[in-house]
Amino acid sequence: MDPVLEVKNLTVRFTSGIALNRVSFTIEKQGIIAVIGPNGSGKTTLLKAILGLVPYQGEIRVFSLPVRQVLSQLGYVPQRFSFDASFPLTVEEFISLTCRSPERLPVGRVLETVGMTAFKGKLIGELSGGQLQRVLLAHALLHRPRILFLDEATSGIDIEGLSDFYSTIYRLNREHGVTILMVSHELSMVYKYADRILCLNRDLVSHGETRETLSREVLKKLYGEAVDFQAHSHAGSGADVHD
Repeated sequence: MDPVLEVKNLTVRFTSGIALNRVSFTIEKQGIIAVIGPNGSGKTTLLKAILGLVPYQGEIRVFSLPVRQVLSQLGYVPQRFSFDASFPLTVEEFISLTCRSPERLPVGRVLETVGMTAFKGKLIGELSGGQLQRVLLAHALLHRPRILFLDEATSGIDIEGLSDFYSTIYRLNREHGVTILMVSHELSMVYKYADRILCLNRDLVSHGETRETLSREVLKKLYGEAVDFQAHSHAGSGADVHD
């Protein structure tokens, strides 16, 4: 089976300096992969490089092919989505009007997948932060992506919405086989739901299975001595992290 994603010697430079420095890793099989690191560590830049949105040096291949050949198989949910909240557009209309491809999934089906069927007639501007992110997630699923990229897609979501969102992500992976590559700062949720993690601080600090890699020592390398990490052994408790 071809690797899901291969990144070799990825370097990204901006006028302000190096954002990513010779980062290399391979994701062999579908799963939930979290990208963690402090602010300015290159997490968003990594996603943008994979999607071809920023210039880079190195090699990136998805399903053993150049990214431009598989773009139709990739979905993306941004960290922020700006729109006119007063514009009278319903959830169903938003998804329908922004994607007219004949090969897309039915709007009702993707809304059901993310638990937003009851909100299809609600105005976009009336949604909570968590509800809006679910709509953006539904939009990203229209083309049946094999990989879904989430750039801190839970920003602005309350605690209850946060748990629901990650549960939806988990279900997408386990029941629908969608590989998830997500930038996240919620380390407790990462510990609970992610199969693997990429620890970035311009360089690749660590990469591996979550429960083997997400250690106190690795977190100190990423965030400094102020990080307090506690992984509980009982099921579903995840990790308590304060930084």
